[in-house]
Amino acid sequence: EDLRVDGRGCEDYRCVEVETDVVSNTSGSARVKLGHTDILVGVKAEMGMPKLEKPNEGYLEFFVDCSANATPEFEGRGGDDLGTEIANTLYRIFNNKSSIDLKSLCISPREHCWVLYVDVLLLECGGNLFDAISVAVKAALFNTRIPRVRVLEDEEGSKDIELSDDPYDCIRLNVENVPCIVTLCKIGYRHVVDATLQEEACSLASLLVSVTSKGVVTCMRKVGKGSLDPESIFEMMETGKRVGKVLHTSLQSVLHKEESLGPKRQKVGFLG
Repeated sequence: EDLRVDGRGCEDYRCVEVETDVVSNTSGSARVKLGHTDILVGVKAEMGMPKLEKPNEGYLEFFVDCSANATPEFEGRGGDDLGTEIANTLYRIFNNKSSIDLKSLCISPREHCWVLYVDVLLLECGGNLFDAISVAVKAALFNTRIPRVRVLEDEEGSKDIELSDDPYDCIRLNVENVPCIVTLCKIGYRHVVDATLQEEACSLASLLVSVTSKGVVTCMRKVGKGSLDPESIFEMMETGKRVGKVLHTSLQSVLHKEESLGPKRQKVGFLG
């Protein structure tokens, strides 16, 4: 039967709350609540030097902090391994030319580019971390505003960089192709999306599928000690594509709706 302990079907998400522009001293930020999972993401744009192998592109750096308040397991250095695992997964899903136009982050080739520092903070863990984090990262990148820059060259050939004073004169990132992660947990003969902590405890193997808004799988990873047979993997991929497209559509409509409200929108923040 297509019924879980909390009354959802196998392909149903819990209620997702998304709020952008929640941290004032960042270029972009977002907070996502998925059941009892609570994620905060801040994006800071800073000038840096392009990497030698990609002289005409900017780049993203990820840092994941597992707050000790999220779960007692994170006390001391308990959350370090999970933080590194999540950061490495984010690097993998953004390590392609189609996710974000990195060339638009270049200011002058080989000399200056924008580096986007993406900081992820886990405030509470209630299952399905990867999905919630990928949604929060996409929302924060959508909210990111990078100051417009002009490169001025004098007669001697030395370059000066001039930042625009106008806060509305900024570059926005195109996040249409930024993928979201859909985690599918195998429980018995079935697989479920958006597993709670109890469901994750019952699952021996999960498949992380990174899906774009067009339903294209960009990355895949198996987690857990159990095994998955090829037929199950194929079924889980198809479910991931189907669910991922719906997730993207809902997220995009919420982000555009929130932005259309402008300064009038009521901010919930951390006191809501």
